[in-house]
Amino acid sequence: MNWRLIFALSLLGLAMAIGTVFFIPASLDFVLWPIVILISAYLIGKNATKSFFGHGFVLGLVNCVWVTGMHVLFAPTYLLHHPQEAEMGLKMGNIDPQEAMLLVGPVIGIISGVVIGLLAMVVGVIIRSTKK
Repeated sequence: MNWRLIFALSLLGLAMAIGTVFFIPASLDFVLWPIVILISAYLIGKNATKSFFGHGFVLGLVNCVWVTGMHVLFAPTYLLHHPQEAEMGLKMGNIDPQEAMLLVGPVIGIISGVVIGLLAMVVGVIIRSTKK
């Protein structure tokens, strides 16, 4: 496992975490995250020597820690700009929005990790097949 690569790519997740708290509006989340995921998958597929899926999956989990942590730590600011997240707690049985983020964040991390991992596998196979 190339931990340096995972950490470096997770800085994109940290940047998104900070950005979504302080200046990226909710309407851009669904545009920027796919770009981050595609860049990450490409760089894993290009730079990892093995276990493309594992790298992508772990990256999704690390990103989850960054994002969930920032959103929970700065919940009042985050929720001010993301009212749908505040409503999420109500839909989950009237629980605190921070608790809802703590419950949903890891699920999103796992899903995004699977997506990044699968895309990284595809990129890795394509890159290696074109080098032969």
